[in-house]
Parts: sequence; C-alpha cells; structure tokens
Amino acid sequence: MTVSTLLPSPLAASYARLADVYPGVRVHELADGERAPKSPGWVGAHQLASGGDALDAFLGWDDEQVLRDYGQRARPDVIASFGFHRYAWPACLLITVPWFLHRRVPRVPVEDVSFQRTLGRLTVRVREFACLPGDPAAALPGARVVPDEEALRAEVRAAVAEHLGPVLDGFGPRMRRGRRALWGMATDEVVEGLWYVAALLGEERRAMGELELLLPGSTKPYVGAAGFRELSGPAGEPLPTRDRASCCLFYTLRPEDTCVTCPRTCDADRVAKLSAAS
Repeated sequence: MTVSTLLPSPLAASYARLADVYPGVRVHELADGERAPKSPGWVGAHQLASGGDALDAFLGWDDEQVLRDYGQRARPDVIASFGFHRYAWPACLLITVPWFLHRRVPRVPVEDVSFQRTLGRLTVRVREFACLPGDPAAALPGARVVPDEEALRAEVRAAVAEHLGPVLDGFGPRMRRGRRALWGMATDEVVEGLWYVAALLGEERRAMGELELLLPGSTKPYVGAAGFRELSGPAGEPLPTRDRASCCLFYTLRPEDTCVTCPRTCDADRVAKLSAAS
C-alpha cells in the first residue's frame, strides 16, 4: 500500500527542507493513482537498472557535456562513472535526508523513482518507511517501527542497497570496475551527498558523526568507512575532509585538478583548496 496522500506525508517536511537549502534537487511524492512522468528528459530508475537504450540516452548527456566543457572525449568507463554519480548523489538523498532530519527511512525500490537530470527533479512513490517508537508518523499507513537508532541505521543501509544495487547492475558493465569498487562509489555517494546538504543546513558536524555511525567500515556491501578526518588551516582553523573509497576519474580529463577528497590529493593541496573555498 502506498503511504496515504490524504494524510500528512511523513516525508514532505524533509523534502521541502532539502529544496529550501538546495534548490538543485526537488522531490515530488506521487499521489495514489498518479503516474510517474513520461515526458522527454525523464527516466525511471528501473530503466537505468536495465542497462539498455534508456541508459544509452542518459549517458549520451554526459558524453556531450564533457565534449562541450572540456573539448575532448572521455573514455566510455569515465562517462559511465560520471553518469552514475549524477544519478546516485541525488537518489541517495531520498533516503538519507528524511533519516537525518526526521528519523524516517523510506524504502524506494527502482520501480518507484524517476529522475529528470537537467531540472534536478525526482519523483518517488513511498509505500513503506521505517521510524522509531514514539514518532507520531508511526500511526500512518506504511509505517514500520524499529526499536532503536542502530536498527534505523540498518534500515538506511538496506534502503540504499535496495535502490542502488540494481542501478549498479545497469551501470556496472560500462564502468568496468569490480564489485568492490562499484560499492565503494556507492559508499561515497551516500556520505558526500548528505555531508554537503548538512553543511547547507548548518549541521555539518552532526552529519559527520551520524555518517561515521552509519558507515563504520564493516557494513557490507558498502566499502570503507565514512572516512572523515581533520586538517589544520593556515591559521590553525579546523578543516574537515575525508578520503573517498573510490575515484570519480575526473583526473583523466584534468590531471592537475583532482577532487579535494580524492585519494590522489595530498593534504597540502587539500588545505589550499579548502582554505580558498572558506
């Protein structure tokens, strides 16, 4: 049963707050009987998971963007890695933002999510969500009460794996990475998406602590821990950073311009980049 749209949605406040601080991602919850968009530019997550023509078209956007912005073609595996990141980063927020803000964890299988990348829009049909005892939403249809915070963290890990697992099956052959490397990418999307949004919310430190508990490094299929650590800036100011579990391959286009959390980026360069951005 879909969570009733005649009652207050248990996720609406979370998705509205996300849109407030980051308008680049907006989520629309589908009402009972409402169909996912089929207009040009929209793609269902299940279509990406199938690895067919819809994925070809999706990655064609990345191929054109790289050529336009960098004046060169990227390798097919690099394009596939870019495309996966650009889908998985916002898709993970469907799960992690409600958990972080309101301790509610929706289940969002690929059949229930669609994406319009150029507009930064997602639609989702929530049929089930987990919450803690005492949550007023526990009385809503589709609610499943779990006993404590660790059980809720397990729900987050399971919900993300349920969604991203099939998507990785679709992208994986084109990305030319082993299973461990693919789940390393998934781990990074979970961490870096919520970390970024939490900073906009003014709750970066809390998010870092929550993510370290969520991904301590021993929770398969995820690879590695949240990986946060702290550097000192020029005036001794703390500069939070982390070490990614995977590489986005941007260095194949611009070897001198690695990401600030890339394992290839030394601490001195991280301090310079982070200080310049602050």
